[in-house]
Amino acid sequence: MQRLSALILVFASLAATAQTFPAKPVTLLVTFPAGGPTDIAGRALAEATSKYLGQNVIVENRPGATGTLGAAALVNARPDGYTVSMIPITVLRLPHMENVAFDPMKDIRYVMGVSGYVFAVVVRADAPWKSMADLIAAAKQRPGVISYGSHGIGGSVHLATEELSSAQGIKLNHIPYKGSADMLTAMLGGHLDVAVDSTGAVPHVAAGKARVLAVLTEKRTPVWPDAPTLSELGYGIVSTSPYGIGVPAATPPAVVKVLHDAFKKGLEDPIHVKTLEKYNQPLWYLSTEDYTKWAREQYEKERKIIESLGLARKK
Repeated sequence: MQRLSALILVFASLAATAQTFPAKPVTLLVTFPAGGPTDIAGRALAEATSKYLGQNVIVENRPGATGTLGAAALVNARPDGYTVSMIPITVLRLPHMENVAFDPMKDIRYVMGVSGYVFAVVVRADAPWKSMADLIAAAKQRPGVISYGSHGIGGSVHLATEELSSAQGIKLNHIPYKGSADMLTAMLGGHLDVAVDSTGAVPHVAAGKARVLAVLTEKRTPVWPDAPTLSELGYGIVSTSPYGIGVPAATPPAVVKVLHDAFKKGLEDPIHVKTLEKYNQPLWYLSTEDYTKWAREQYEKERKIIESLGLARKK
């Protein structure tokens, strides 16, 4: 009886929250380090959305665990709309690889699709490799010596590079980083040979400090029109990594709608759009319904991919 009464009080509280939401600032958990492109894009989205939500959206960084710490935080967050997290695709992948503190199909309500990344194979401007063919030839001569950085074990970059390495019969030394800022600092400082990075490389390439050997998109990107895709080079690798935002699963639908509508306006605001353009990120808007459907379908796709690569966790 006491448990029932407690549940009634909780639901009554959530109903009241839905009627007055938002009455205070909302926290957006950005799941990569401060200073990187994802953080910069997240802060632009937060700034823009604040204009339409009627309350400030405050960014809190939760880097680590290949971008899944935000999803883990939603498990214990109050489902009142005041905690929103970035949801990278690794949230749908990592549970197939290892034990995690969340269930992506039960613990998260998917609010909206936001954007994604253009991954590229990037080296320093003074690196000896002028093309992917040069890099692969060197890797064959020195197995396990040439290092490459990714955004973490199990991330899209890690899987794509390992797939390429396997197909080409080479072995690279994988070094995972928490985000682009750390990885690019290491590469530019000579501590890392290759950065398989996303949008963070744009200003360094523009400044002549780094060179793009190839992009992992299906088609060439407008920012780097001279950089070939891995597909057109004959390697057959395409990798993108869309992300969106989510809240705790028990968040009332009325609150989710308020968040969706405000974040959608923020998504389309020039503050956010220009930031994405600067860092070579496409808009990837999906409604709450479409994003939820995509997440469920992608979760199953990721399971099959992980199993095919022999990376599935032992049950």
